[in-house]
Amino acid sequence: MAKFTKTQVINAMASTGMVPVFYHKDVEVAKQVLKACYIGGVRAFEFTNRGDLAHEVFTELIKFAAVECPDMILGAGTVIDAGTASLYIQLGANFIVSPLFNPDVAKVCNRRLIPYTPGCGSVSEIGFAQEAGCDICKIFPAGNVGGPSFVKNVMAPMPWSMLMVTGAVEPTEENLSGWVKAGVTCVGMGSKLFPSSVIADKNWPAIADKCREALAIIAKYRQK
Repeated sequence: MAKFTKTQVINAMASTGMVPVFYHKDVEVAKQVLKACYIGGVRAFEFTNRGDLAHEVFTELIKFAAVECPDMILGAGTVIDAGTASLYIQLGANFIVSPLFNPDVAKVCNRRLIPYTPGCGSVSEIGFAQEAGCDICKIFPAGNVGGPSFVKNVMAPMPWSMLMVTGAVEPTEENLSGWVKAGVTCVGMGSKLFPSSVIADKNWPAIADKCREALAIIAKYRQK
């Protein structure tokens, strides 16, 4: 059962402006990455359903976060069907993210007041998702569907939209400033935030530093 309310989840995503996206089959590695992000100021974290028994790793992360990262909001990503959404919600997911929009997943999440952030690649998909009760829609793959320009052009006629962008997001001032200026609610960031070499070296402080830097850049350009 979710620990945080729907409002708390949406506020955390919107206020910090960044949701790390991560998967690793090793539970201990996943725990250390989660803790590093928490130390770096992250308060909403997406663990993706991308490997065999990923839900078992997620279960351990939920237990770990309750003790070590009490204000961290954990959600499950790469969820494409209602059954998988139900599984992760039962395990404690506070939000569900998909690479696509599935109305059946929206129904499951709405029934439990769990935020569902579906992947959308067009204005029509965003509209259908909003109609189904999705507060934050994920533009994916953001770099391929038009980048910051696409976001800006969506926000013009649909200024009420809350958009997360994933794909082609990097923890640099040049990249993040473009997304923030376009009007995103938050960014989802994966491999660029967790370089394979850093994970291999178990350099957890480097991940915390990278999170701090990215969050600071986002905050800087929101004030402009």
